[in-house]
Amino acid sequence: MKFVDETSIKVHAGNGGNGAMSFRREKYIAKGGPDGGDGGDGGSVIMEADEALNTMVDYRFKRSFRAESGATGAGRNCTGHSGDDLVLKVPVGTTIIDEDSAEVLGDLSVDKQQLTVAQGGFHGLGNTRFKSSTNRAPRQTTKGSEGEYRALKLELKVLADVGLLGLPNAGKSTFIRSVSSATPKVADYPFTTLVPNLGVVKVEDHRSFVIADIPGLIEGASEGAGLGIRFLKHLTRNRVLLHIVDMAPYDGSDPAEATVAIARELARFSPTLAARERWLVLNKSDLLDGDIFRERREAVLAALDWQGPVYEISAIKGDGTGSLCGDMMNFLEDIKAREAQDPVLLEAERQLQTQMQEEARSRIEALREMRRQEAHDNALLREADEGYLDDDDDVEVEYVP
Repeated sequence: MKFVDETSIKVHAGNGGNGAMSFRREKYIAKGGPDGGDGGDGGSVIMEADEALNTMVDYRFKRSFRAESGATGAGRNCTGHSGDDLVLKVPVGTTIIDEDSAEVLGDLSVDKQQLTVAQGGFHGLGNTRFKSSTNRAPRQTTKGSEGEYRALKLELKVLADVGLLGLPNAGKSTFIRSVSSATPKVADYPFTTLVPNLGVVKVEDHRSFVIADIPGLIEGASEGAGLGIRFLKHLTRNRVLLHIVDMAPYDGSDPAEATVAIARELARFSPTLAARERWLVLNKSDLLDGDIFRERREAVLAALDWQGPVYEISAIKGDGTGSLCGDMMNFLEDIKAREAQDPVLLEAERQLQTQMQEEARSRIEALREMRRQEAHDNALLREADEGYLDDDDDVEVEYVP
């Protein structure tokens, strides 16, 4: 199944049914009076989070959705049938945005959580509603109101406690395979990981956390190079970032320079995300002599002016991964315990995530606009070239007898 984490759809709630105008007509009952019933309410469009889904590929093939309209009222004070609500299921972690106003309508982060994105129209009133002592035979009714229409943008951000960050081939997929039951593709070439992968790290009974692996970043990622820029937004939900550093790169590059380059790209993408809690994980310790490894370690720490936690691991052998995961579990539990006791901390975290997501959305949209402009400029150049070759308006022709 293709991984789709962003799409646009249009939704239209059902219209309300019109009220009926009717008068009671029965044998032996003269002047029976009005008996026109109300119309039915229109159905609403509701988004619902479903943990069984992990992609929005279905919304790539069908992009327009309409809820059922309410039925018109009838005589004998019969109310029209209300339209059924239309429930659209999306993966947990989906953000719903109004494309016209850019307003974030909601964030579905819990299974079965619902959000009404288009309100159904209100029913019209039948003529019975307008009966009074001075108006015994009203001929007045009202029409049902139109259902709400919205153009929506759906953005999926995988829900994980920990996110992996690093160059292609740094060992991120190997790490997630080592500490969880996830089985992402691993190979000896860059960009093996094409879509985010999730793994559950079980430290002990009833103690676990979720880790996310995204495609690797390269220099120039913040300008659209490589695959990682598209998936960086998934890290905005993570509480901690693990920066995996390849200490024995196959191409002989400098780990310190590569680490600084990734930190720089992260800051360009989202300054708030770059300031997020980040741990440095120096991978492939088994491939280097102890002295060489220590020398490269010091160079990396000096280049970053690093003051945070540092771990040395061999993801493929599992060396050092146990202590890393144990410390990570303790850290996450401490965060959750403090937020449970202090609602102010929890609200601050929500605002921080919102800010990161807005920065990510703004950066990605700016890159798209730049690409659209480049495509437009290239098209103009092609047209100009073709016009130069085909147009002879500027050529002066001299006829010689």
